[in-house]
Amino acid sequence: MPDSSIGNLAGVAVIALALAGCQKEEEEEPLPEQPKLTAGATCDPAVRPVEETPETEDDADPQPICAPGLACEPLADGEGHVCGTALSLRGRVTDSASGSGIEGALVAALGELGEPVTDVVATDACGDYDLPVSVRRKADGSYAESLKWTLSVSARDYQPFPTGLRPALPIDLSDAAPAPEPVEDEDAEVEAQAPDVVDNAATHVALLSLGADAAGVTIAGTLGEGTAGTLVIAEGAATPAPYAIADASGAFTLFNVPAGAVTIRGYRQDLEVEPQAITVGTSDLADVAPSVITTDPAMLATVTGDLNIVDPGAGTVTSVVLVPASVYNEQLERGPVPLGLRDPPPPAAPDVSGSFSLTGVPSGTYKVLVAFENDQLVRDPDEGIAGTQVQEIVVERGQATAVPESFKVTGALEIVGPGKERPEEVEATPTFRWVDDSSEEGYDLVVFDALGNVTWEAEVPAGNGGEVSFAYAGPALQAGMYYQFRVTSWRLVQDERRNISRTEDLRGVFFHGEGQPVAECEVPEETAGESSSSSDTE
Repeated sequence: MPDSSIGNLAGVAVIALALAGCQKEEEEEPLPEQPKLTAGATCDPAVRPVEETPETEDDADPQPICAPGLACEPLADGEGHVCGTALSLRGRVTDSASGSGIEGALVAALGELGEPVTDVVATDACGDYDLPVSVRRKADGSYAESLKWTLSVSARDYQPFPTGLRPALPIDLSDAAPAPEPVEDEDAEVEAQAPDVVDNAATHVALLSLGADAAGVTIAGTLGEGTAGTLVIAEGAATPAPYAIADASGAFTLFNVPAGAVTIRGYRQDLEVEPQAITVGTSDLADVAPSVITTDPAMLATVTGDLNIVDPGAGTVTSVVLVPASVYNEQLERGPVPLGLRDPPPPAAPDVSGSFSLTGVPSGTYKVLVAFENDQLVRDPDEGIAGTQVQEIVVERGQATAVPESFKVTGALEIVGPGKERPEEVEATPTFRWVDDSSEEGYDLVVFDALGNVTWEAEVPAGNGGEVSFAYAGPALQAGMYYQFRVTSWRLVQDERRNISRTEDLRGVFFHGEGQPVAECEVPEETAGESSSSSDTE
């Protein structure tokens, strides 16, 4: 046979094989739909939608998942998981002055003990976020508990929230309602269900810009499993130092870290973290992973001390907290308290009237704050006697540490307004009011902003019983900024001014107006729907 004939036959064979292959492909059955489970059905939280899994070998036999609008949640009795209505917190993070959304802000939910119960999510181009929250369920998938949360929010060039003068408002599960948007479900055999969302004033957060003080890079990393709630601090380059709270997975992101030598340290009850030295330049850093030394309470320190309550007024008992010295704000006399470093342990009401003890304390340098919470008591402000100063202690790893001096605590001046119970909006020229201290000869009044700057000071004449009031006469209040007024009563003793009492540390917070209204915003299509998990920010 001629070579050309052989070649023609070979070509025909190749074409035939190709056509057979195409016919075979056309005859292959389509992959089955992933089965959808209804509310109350048993589920496996490890099973993911097939489109989210890189492996394809199981696509021919996909395992069932909860239908859209449902989530696989733990049962209240701890025996497995069940499909129930998905729940998320939704809101927007904005600039307090301009009202514009902040892209890339990190948001996490904290439980009633102050512990993170979620990983962080990042806000989109409009400043919006959608934060899934897990709630234990009954067998039918309905909620089995009543929960409250607060938010932790941070962003580059902004003050963290909550901090300083700004408390976080509680978010209540009872406020959850079906989401307004429809749920898409191509599987007609399963009825789609709208997820629950909480979207109200407590889920919308306005951050305070650091302004001219904004500088530095971002440091991201993780402490690993079992470290949720750790206060992570970049110590050494600034005071107060930049800090973050490790989320439910142990991941953290520190914003605004200045250049220079810093040490990454972690603070949380029953956790000792190995300090990690880092040199910060002009570029962001990722994959920082300080190691955990121990989680054994017996290997950590105990801090003990005592206090004496005199002239208590309406107050009878108080609490004691530890604040790492590196994040303590001298002007505001406060700072973030690491999870668990409080006597009595959170969330118990204050009960200290004499001796106190804090266990499971990691090594570090701390400020010891007594009568810090709203309990009608304050640390005695008379600097002429012992036990009235904020004391600083150095805790060595695993060593018992005693606070050197006994604290003196006394009854607080009672604030009438503004800000007696919570931050309060005021007019451009607010009037400050408090209950008269009958033994005083005068008052010192100081107004701070939330960044710790003194805005205005005044000396107020003695009152005549009842209430004392005094009008603000300082610089114009900045819209969206938070302030606190603090009053100290005094009298003359041998021609020397001696302080008697003062208003409580967490009262007297106010703000004037709000920033610009939040503008309508839509995320560009090319960024809409992108993942906003913590891994995207590192």
